[in-house]
Amino acid sequence: MTAAPSGPAFSVHDIPFSTHGSWFDISPVVAEKTYADDLHLVSHQNGMHGVLRLIPLDPVTGGRAESGLRAVPGLLSWTGEGGGRVDLAYESPDTVRLRGSGLGMAVTAAAQALTPFSGTYFFHDPAADAHVFTSYETGRRYRVTVLSGTVADTVGAQALGSADRGLTLAGRGDGDWEIAIEELDTARPRFTSPVTFDEVVESARRSFTEFVDTVAPWRSSATPAAELAAYVVWSATVRPAGLVHRPGVLMSKHWMDKVWSWDHCFNALALATGCPDLALDQFALPFDHQDDSGALPDSVTHSEVLYNFVKPPIHGWTFGHLRRRLPTPPDRAQLAETYDKLARWTDFWLTERRAPGAELAHYQHGNDSGWDNATTFDPERVVATADLSAFLVLQLHELADLARELERPDESRRWTGTADEIQTALLAQLWRGDRFVARGVSTGDTWSSSSLLDLMPIVLGEHLPAEVGSALADHIKAHLTPYGLATELTTSPHYLADGYWRGPIWAPATVLVEDGLRRAGHHRLADDISARFRALCEAHGFAENFDALTGRGLRDRAYTWTASSYLLLAEAHTRRAG
Repeated sequence: MTAAPSGPAFSVHDIPFSTHGSWFDISPVVAEKTYADDLHLVSHQNGMHGVLRLIPLDPVTGGRAESGLRAVPGLLSWTGEGGGRVDLAYESPDTVRLRGSGLGMAVTAAAQALTPFSGTYFFHDPAADAHVFTSYETGRRYRVTVLSGTVADTVGAQALGSADRGLTLAGRGDGDWEIAIEELDTARPRFTSPVTFDEVVESARRSFTEFVDTVAPWRSSATPAAELAAYVVWSATVRPAGLVHRPGVLMSKHWMDKVWSWDHCFNALALATGCPDLALDQFALPFDHQDDSGALPDSVTHSEVLYNFVKPPIHGWTFGHLRRRLPTPPDRAQLAETYDKLARWTDFWLTERRAPGAELAHYQHGNDSGWDNATTFDPERVVATADLSAFLVLQLHELADLARELERPDESRRWTGTADEIQTALLAQLWRGDRFVARGVSTGDTWSSSSLLDLMPIVLGEHLPAEVGSALADHIKAHLTPYGLATELTTSPHYLADGYWRGPIWAPATVLVEDGLRRAGHHRLADDISARFRALCEAHGFAENFDALTGRGLRDRAYTWTASSYLLLAEAHTRRAG
C-alpha cells in the first residue's frame, strides 16, 4: 500500500470527505446535528440519507477495530492500532474504491428496518457478480464489487422486515483486499477499471490541486486556510441531477445540503477569477427556477424547490462584482439574459412587495431577509427595513448600468430614477439622525434594534451621504469582538451565544459590511473586519456561524459560503498587501 496523503488534513467530523461532482460523501454526520459512531456513505439525493455504514474490523477477533481516521483531499484512511489500514478514494463522482491491509471491513445497511416504503434491500446480483443495496430513501442502488480478497460473510441477503444486511471483507493470505462501491440508478455493466488504487488517489489529488491552483493562485503562508477553504467548496460541488440543472455548489454536504438564493452569490464571487463558467453557473442556478412573478425560490436542491420564502435581492450587488472579477467579461447575449432575469426579480420587489402607495418594499418574515430570527423582526414580521431598500438601490443601479451597455437608454434612465426615489424615501422615512429604523407595514410603528441588520445600509457605500456612512461605521464598531462582527450587540439582553442571527458571527454579513465600508471610504475599519474574520476561519474553520465571544464554530461545520468568504477576503488582502 503506497498511496501517499497530500494536501491539508481535516477532521471528517467537521468536513465531509467527498469529491467534486459527487452527490454522496463519507462522514459520521448522518442527519442534522446527528453524529454516528462509524463513517457512513451519505447520499444527498432525495434529501440527506445515511445509506451504508463502514466499520473497520480486527482481523483476529472479527469485531470492530479501534482505529484512527485521517483525511486529506483525495484520500481517507482508517489506521488500526496494530498497523493495519483501510484507504478510501473516489475514482469518479459516483464510485469509491476501498483497499485494506491488516484490517477487514464491514459494509452494512445503515437502517435495519425495511418496509414497502423505507429502508434498504440487500441481495447478490449474479449478472454483475456484485452485492447490491437498494435504498428507498435515495431511489438509488449501491453496488459493491470485490476486486481482490474475499467476502468473509454476508447477512440479510434478500431479507424482508427488520434484519442486519451487509457483507464483510477479508484479505487473502497476505491480508489485502479491495472493493468498489458505486452509486447507480438501475443497472450498468459489471465494474471494471483500468487504473490501480494508487492511480485513483493520484488522479483525485491532481484534480483538487488543479482546482485550488486556479481558484487561489495567490495563496501563501499568510493565508494558511486557503487550501482547506478551496477543498470545502470543491468537495461540496455536485454534478447536474434532479432539479439542479447545472453544476452546483451546495452550502454543505452535511445537513445544509441546498442552494439558498443568496448563499450562492458568495460562492459565485469566490470562483469567478479561476473557474468563470462554474461561477456563472452558481449565479444563475436559482434563476433556473424563477417563477412567473419574478421571484426567486427560497432554496433549490436535488429533489425540492421551495417558494414559501424568498431571500434578499443582493444579486445586483453580486453581478456588479462578478463582472469585474471574471477574466473575460460576459458577452452581450449573457448580459441581456442576466438583465432580463434581474429586471424581473427587481420588479417582484417593486410590485408584489410594496403596499399600495408605499415607496419602500417590505419583507414578510425574517426568513426573507436571510436573517431569520434577527431582533429587528421581534416587534413585527411584515416590515420595511433599511437593508432591503439599500439592496434594491444597488440592484437598480446595476440594472441601469446593464441597460446602458445594452444600448437601452430609456430603461437605464428609468432604473436610475427609481433608485434615486427609493434612496430618497429610505433616508426620509427610516433615517433618524444617527441610525435607521424599521417600520411595520400594518401598524406604521417604527423601532430600532441592537441587530447588525439595522446597519446593513452601509452596503450603499459611495451612494451614502458622508455623515450617514460615518454614523453607520461608528455603530458597526460596537459590534466588533476579537473574532469579528456580532450580529447582535453582545451587551444586548437578546444576545445569545448560539442564537443564529441573534449574536453569532456570519460570513455574508461580514463580506457585505466590509465591502460597503471600503466603498464608503472607511478603509481602516474594513481592514480590521477582514483581518478578524480571516483569523477566525484560520483558527476555527468554516462553520455556518461562530460564537462571537469565543470564536467556536457553530451549527453546520463545513459551510461553503463561509469558505468562499474567506477566499474573497484573503485574496483581496493579498492583492492590497502586494
